Amino acid sequence: MKIYTNIFEKIISLENLFSAWEEFKKDKQKKLDVQEFELHLEQNIFQLYRELKNRTYKHGPYTSFYVHDPKLRHIHKADVKDRVLHHAIFQILNPIFESTFISESFSCRVNKGTHKGVRYVEKIIRKVSKNHTKTCFILKCDIKKFFDSVDHDVLLKILGKTVKDKDATRLLEDIVESFVSERSTLFNRSGIPLGNLTSQLFANVYMNELDQFIKHDLKIKYYARYTDDFVVISEDEVYLQKLVQTIDFFLTQRLNLKMHPQKVSIQKSYRGVDFLGYIVLPHHKLVRAKTRKRMFRKVKEQTIQYKNEKRNRNTLNQSLQSYLGVLSHANTHQLSQDLKNKYWFWMNN
Repeated sequence: MKIYTNIFEKIISLENLFSAWEEFKKDKQKKLDVQEFELHLEQNIFQLYRELKNRTYKHGPYTSFYVHDPKLRHIHKADVKDRVLHHAIFQILNPIFESTFISESFSCRVNKGTHKGVRYVEKIIRKVSKNHTKTCFILKCDIKKFFDSVDHDVLLKILGKTVKDKDATRLLEDIVESFVSERSTLFNRSGIPLGNLTSQLFANVYMNELDQFIKHDLKIKYYARYTDDFVVISEDEVYLQKLVQTIDFFLTQRLNLKMHPQKVSIQKSYRGVDFLGYIVLPHHKLVRAKTRKRMFRKVKEQTIQYKNEKRNRNTLNQSLQSYLGVLSHANTHQLSQDLKNKYWFWMNN
């Protein structure tokens, strides 16, 4: 494993901070707090630089709110200055850790994502089942309250195996310790906030420990993961049953995580597997029923908002196209037509 001892100066360089600003502001230029920061951009960036250079920077508090995506999620949003720094850190650290990730990790990575993850699972099911001529089994697992459960000490120890720069380590400690979840105790601080770009990187770094255990210690060939959602495919159901205990023991002992008892299952391939919003079946895939219902509900709500002049036509059309894009990755031609028909009905009635 390569060690990095001189990355703090790269993170806090003015070139990197201004570059981070350009990345951060994309699709946010209509936000009031972003506009206010940009009004005195150079002053704000130079102030951030001086705080970092003088080692006086401290991460600020978070604003919290809830979103349905599709389940209720508690989002914590940092102020603009802190989020620009998150991007600056991400731009330097992500390429470093990216090279350590396995190819079967699909979350928040360039040229990866949900659709490629689902296609990969389709591919390996087809391979193990000999093109669906034999029954194979899919172990599907999910971590219980993953983002709230990430142990700060464990995360910093993992980061510290690669980052040996004292100032960079202190900065990472400040970012990690800026947030604690309700699961934290006096002796065990945990949680990374949904909303931080750094949390995407930290989640992949944290779960990469499991990936390496799966691939190199257990020598499991057919595996895929997206954040805390992962599957193992095998011809042997008994082997997968025994594997559950092995993986759960590793997660508990090494990462202080637990698998969700209601979200661990072993399914026969011909019955389909629910993965990343799609039901993967032999020869085709469908969109999860909850996803279908959410799409129709959201389009109806957004159409009503448009008619009440609370949403513009452009964002409404973008939202519709994004839903149709999700449907295009499954065998859902009729469903796509139904959604478009409903959209035009709601627009004209």
